[in-house]
Amino acid sequence: MTISPSPARLLPGAPVAEAVLASVTARARVLRERGTVPSLATILVGDDDASAGYIRIKQRRAAALGFRSPHVHLPADTTQQQLHDAIRALNDDPDVHGVLVQHPLPAHLDHGAALEIVAPDKDVDGMHPVNLGRLAAGLPAPTPCTPAGIEALLDHYDIPVRGRHVVVLGRGATLGRPLSILLSQKRETADAAVTVVHTGVPDWGAHTRAADILVAAAGVPGIVRPEHVRPGGVVIGGGVRYDGRRLLPDVDESCAGTAGAITPRVGGVGPTTVAMLFRNTIDAAEAMAAGA
Repeated sequence: MTISPSPARLLPGAPVAEAVLASVTARARVLRERGTVPSLATILVGDDDASAGYIRIKQRRAAALGFRSPHVHLPADTTQQQLHDAIRALNDDPDVHGVLVQHPLPAHLDHGAALEIVAPDKDVDGMHPVNLGRLAAGLPAPTPCTPAGIEALLDHYDIPVRGRHVVVLGRGATLGRPLSILLSQKRETADAAVTVVHTGVPDWGAHTRAADILVAAAGVPGIVRPEHVRPGGVVIGGGVRYDGRRLLPDVDESCAGTAGAITPRVGGVGPTTVAMLFRNTIDAAEAMAAGA
């Protein structure tokens, strides 16, 4: 008789996000009682339906948390200078604590250049070069949201990281690189041996098969298959692409038959990323209120 492998333990992001946002809600209440209303400002350029939908989700979440959510909607033919001017206006507004430029921008605009205009203290994405540098140096700064969410998810589910071998498949600036720094730092929820590998490495699967924890961050749909996973290992699907509104994750669903624990195809890292956006915003609001 053939015995089928046990299905992997699922690691949904929603319970993690709920715990983070409960803390954010309490902290926001204290700030409001002291006269400061936390505020996350968003900028959308053009009329992309998916981007507009993401903004609405963030605005609804902001309202539920007791945040203000001022929004700037610029036309699709906005120039780089006009975008920079809109960002600077929010930088200069003392009632705005976080600034988010919705990605992607229209093709003629440079998102990286726009990001550099955001005041580092209001960069709730944690992607300003100053903040990435502070992360690398181990100094306080807003932490990139998806890496921070992955660390929180591992901690929430009591998955040991300290001293374990974490392999990150992908070296992108928004996930792979900052996550490798974050999880290698000396901290109770990190302190791992981290290997960063990518599709330019011959036989990258030899590295991923050695991982206690594998984080897929390549942005290549279905790239991680069962033969790339250590039996019983932990698999975190961080990288995705979209076909319209359809989510295409890096991790093939068949990996659940090999992994010991795995994030679900939908509802894994996504909710934790949004939660960390608001955690970064409340951090910024508290810091600004303390310095006022």
